[in-house]
Amino acid sequence: MKAFIINHILPLAAWRGGRLSGLLFFLFLSPIAICAQELTVASYNIRYNNRDDSINGNGWHRRCPGICRQILWERPDIIGMQEVLHPQLLDLAKGLAGYAWIGVGRDDGKKKGEYAAIFYRTDRAELLDNGNFWLNETPDRPALGWDAACIRICTWGHFRDRLTGKDFYHFNLHMDHVGVKARREAAKLVMSRITQMTDGGKKLAVLTGDFNVPQTDELYKLFTQSGVLKDCYATTAMRFAENGTYNGFDYHSWTDERIDHILVTPATTVNAYAILTDGRWQKDMNGRMSRRNLSDHYPVFARINF
Repeated sequence: MKAFIINHILPLAAWRGGRLSGLLFFLFLSPIAICAQELTVASYNIRYNNRDDSINGNGWHRRCPGICRQILWERPDIIGMQEVLHPQLLDLAKGLAGYAWIGVGRDDGKKKGEYAAIFYRTDRAELLDNGNFWLNETPDRPALGWDAACIRICTWGHFRDRLTGKDFYHFNLHMDHVGVKARREAAKLVMSRITQMTDGGKKLAVLTGDFNVPQTDELYKLFTQSGVLKDCYATTAMRFAENGTYNGFDYHSWTDERIDHILVTPATTVNAYAILTDGRWQKDMNGRMSRRNLSDHYPVFARINF
């Protein structure tokens, strides 16, 4: 492009008395503008479709439209979701126009059990490769790991940013809520895979997920003190996080604990970070409008530059 400008555009501009100076300015600045494009990343535990939630008015059929509208309004370029059962996956795919997804059910590597699905905007990210590994002693196949209560999985994708041309990895996981050893060993496994696939953090990567531990836990330090990843919350230039990330469907609850995290490789610049506490309204049994949460977790968003 630069050679073309020097050999063809500049002589033409001189011949026309510099009338193309504005065009030249635009052409020279375009690569700079492209390199400065932000990528918006999100992590969202959407709450699996639990039948008991319908008793309290928090059934999936009530929450799904609001979750889709929230995502479409924010328009993240890529989003790691947790607790997605296959019928929910189909609902989300239908409601999120312009997005594609990757992932498998954790229980059988097909459609059974929860997905740690990654949704991405097809106009922004091009999928180059993808895969999954399980958080257990045999990562290539589904099984309970260590003292875990549930089978756990990590889904990953290798993408190319269509605007900048840069490629990056996105890892998405949901760590066990019971097994302390399972979380610790899973963290070691995940960090080993990320370190290997990113050449020690030199290649660009994002890790999203429900870690089921807050920022004060030793497990959190296994990730953030590794030298391979850093927390977007801790390193952002601007933060909007008035609450923690777990709410238990209680709109009035407050916590400073963040158990849902977005971590990135060291070379990444984090421009903004937010925990969004948007809700919805519906009629209660008395016909009065009541405030409800979209999930029992609040979604986390980060705007980054690679």
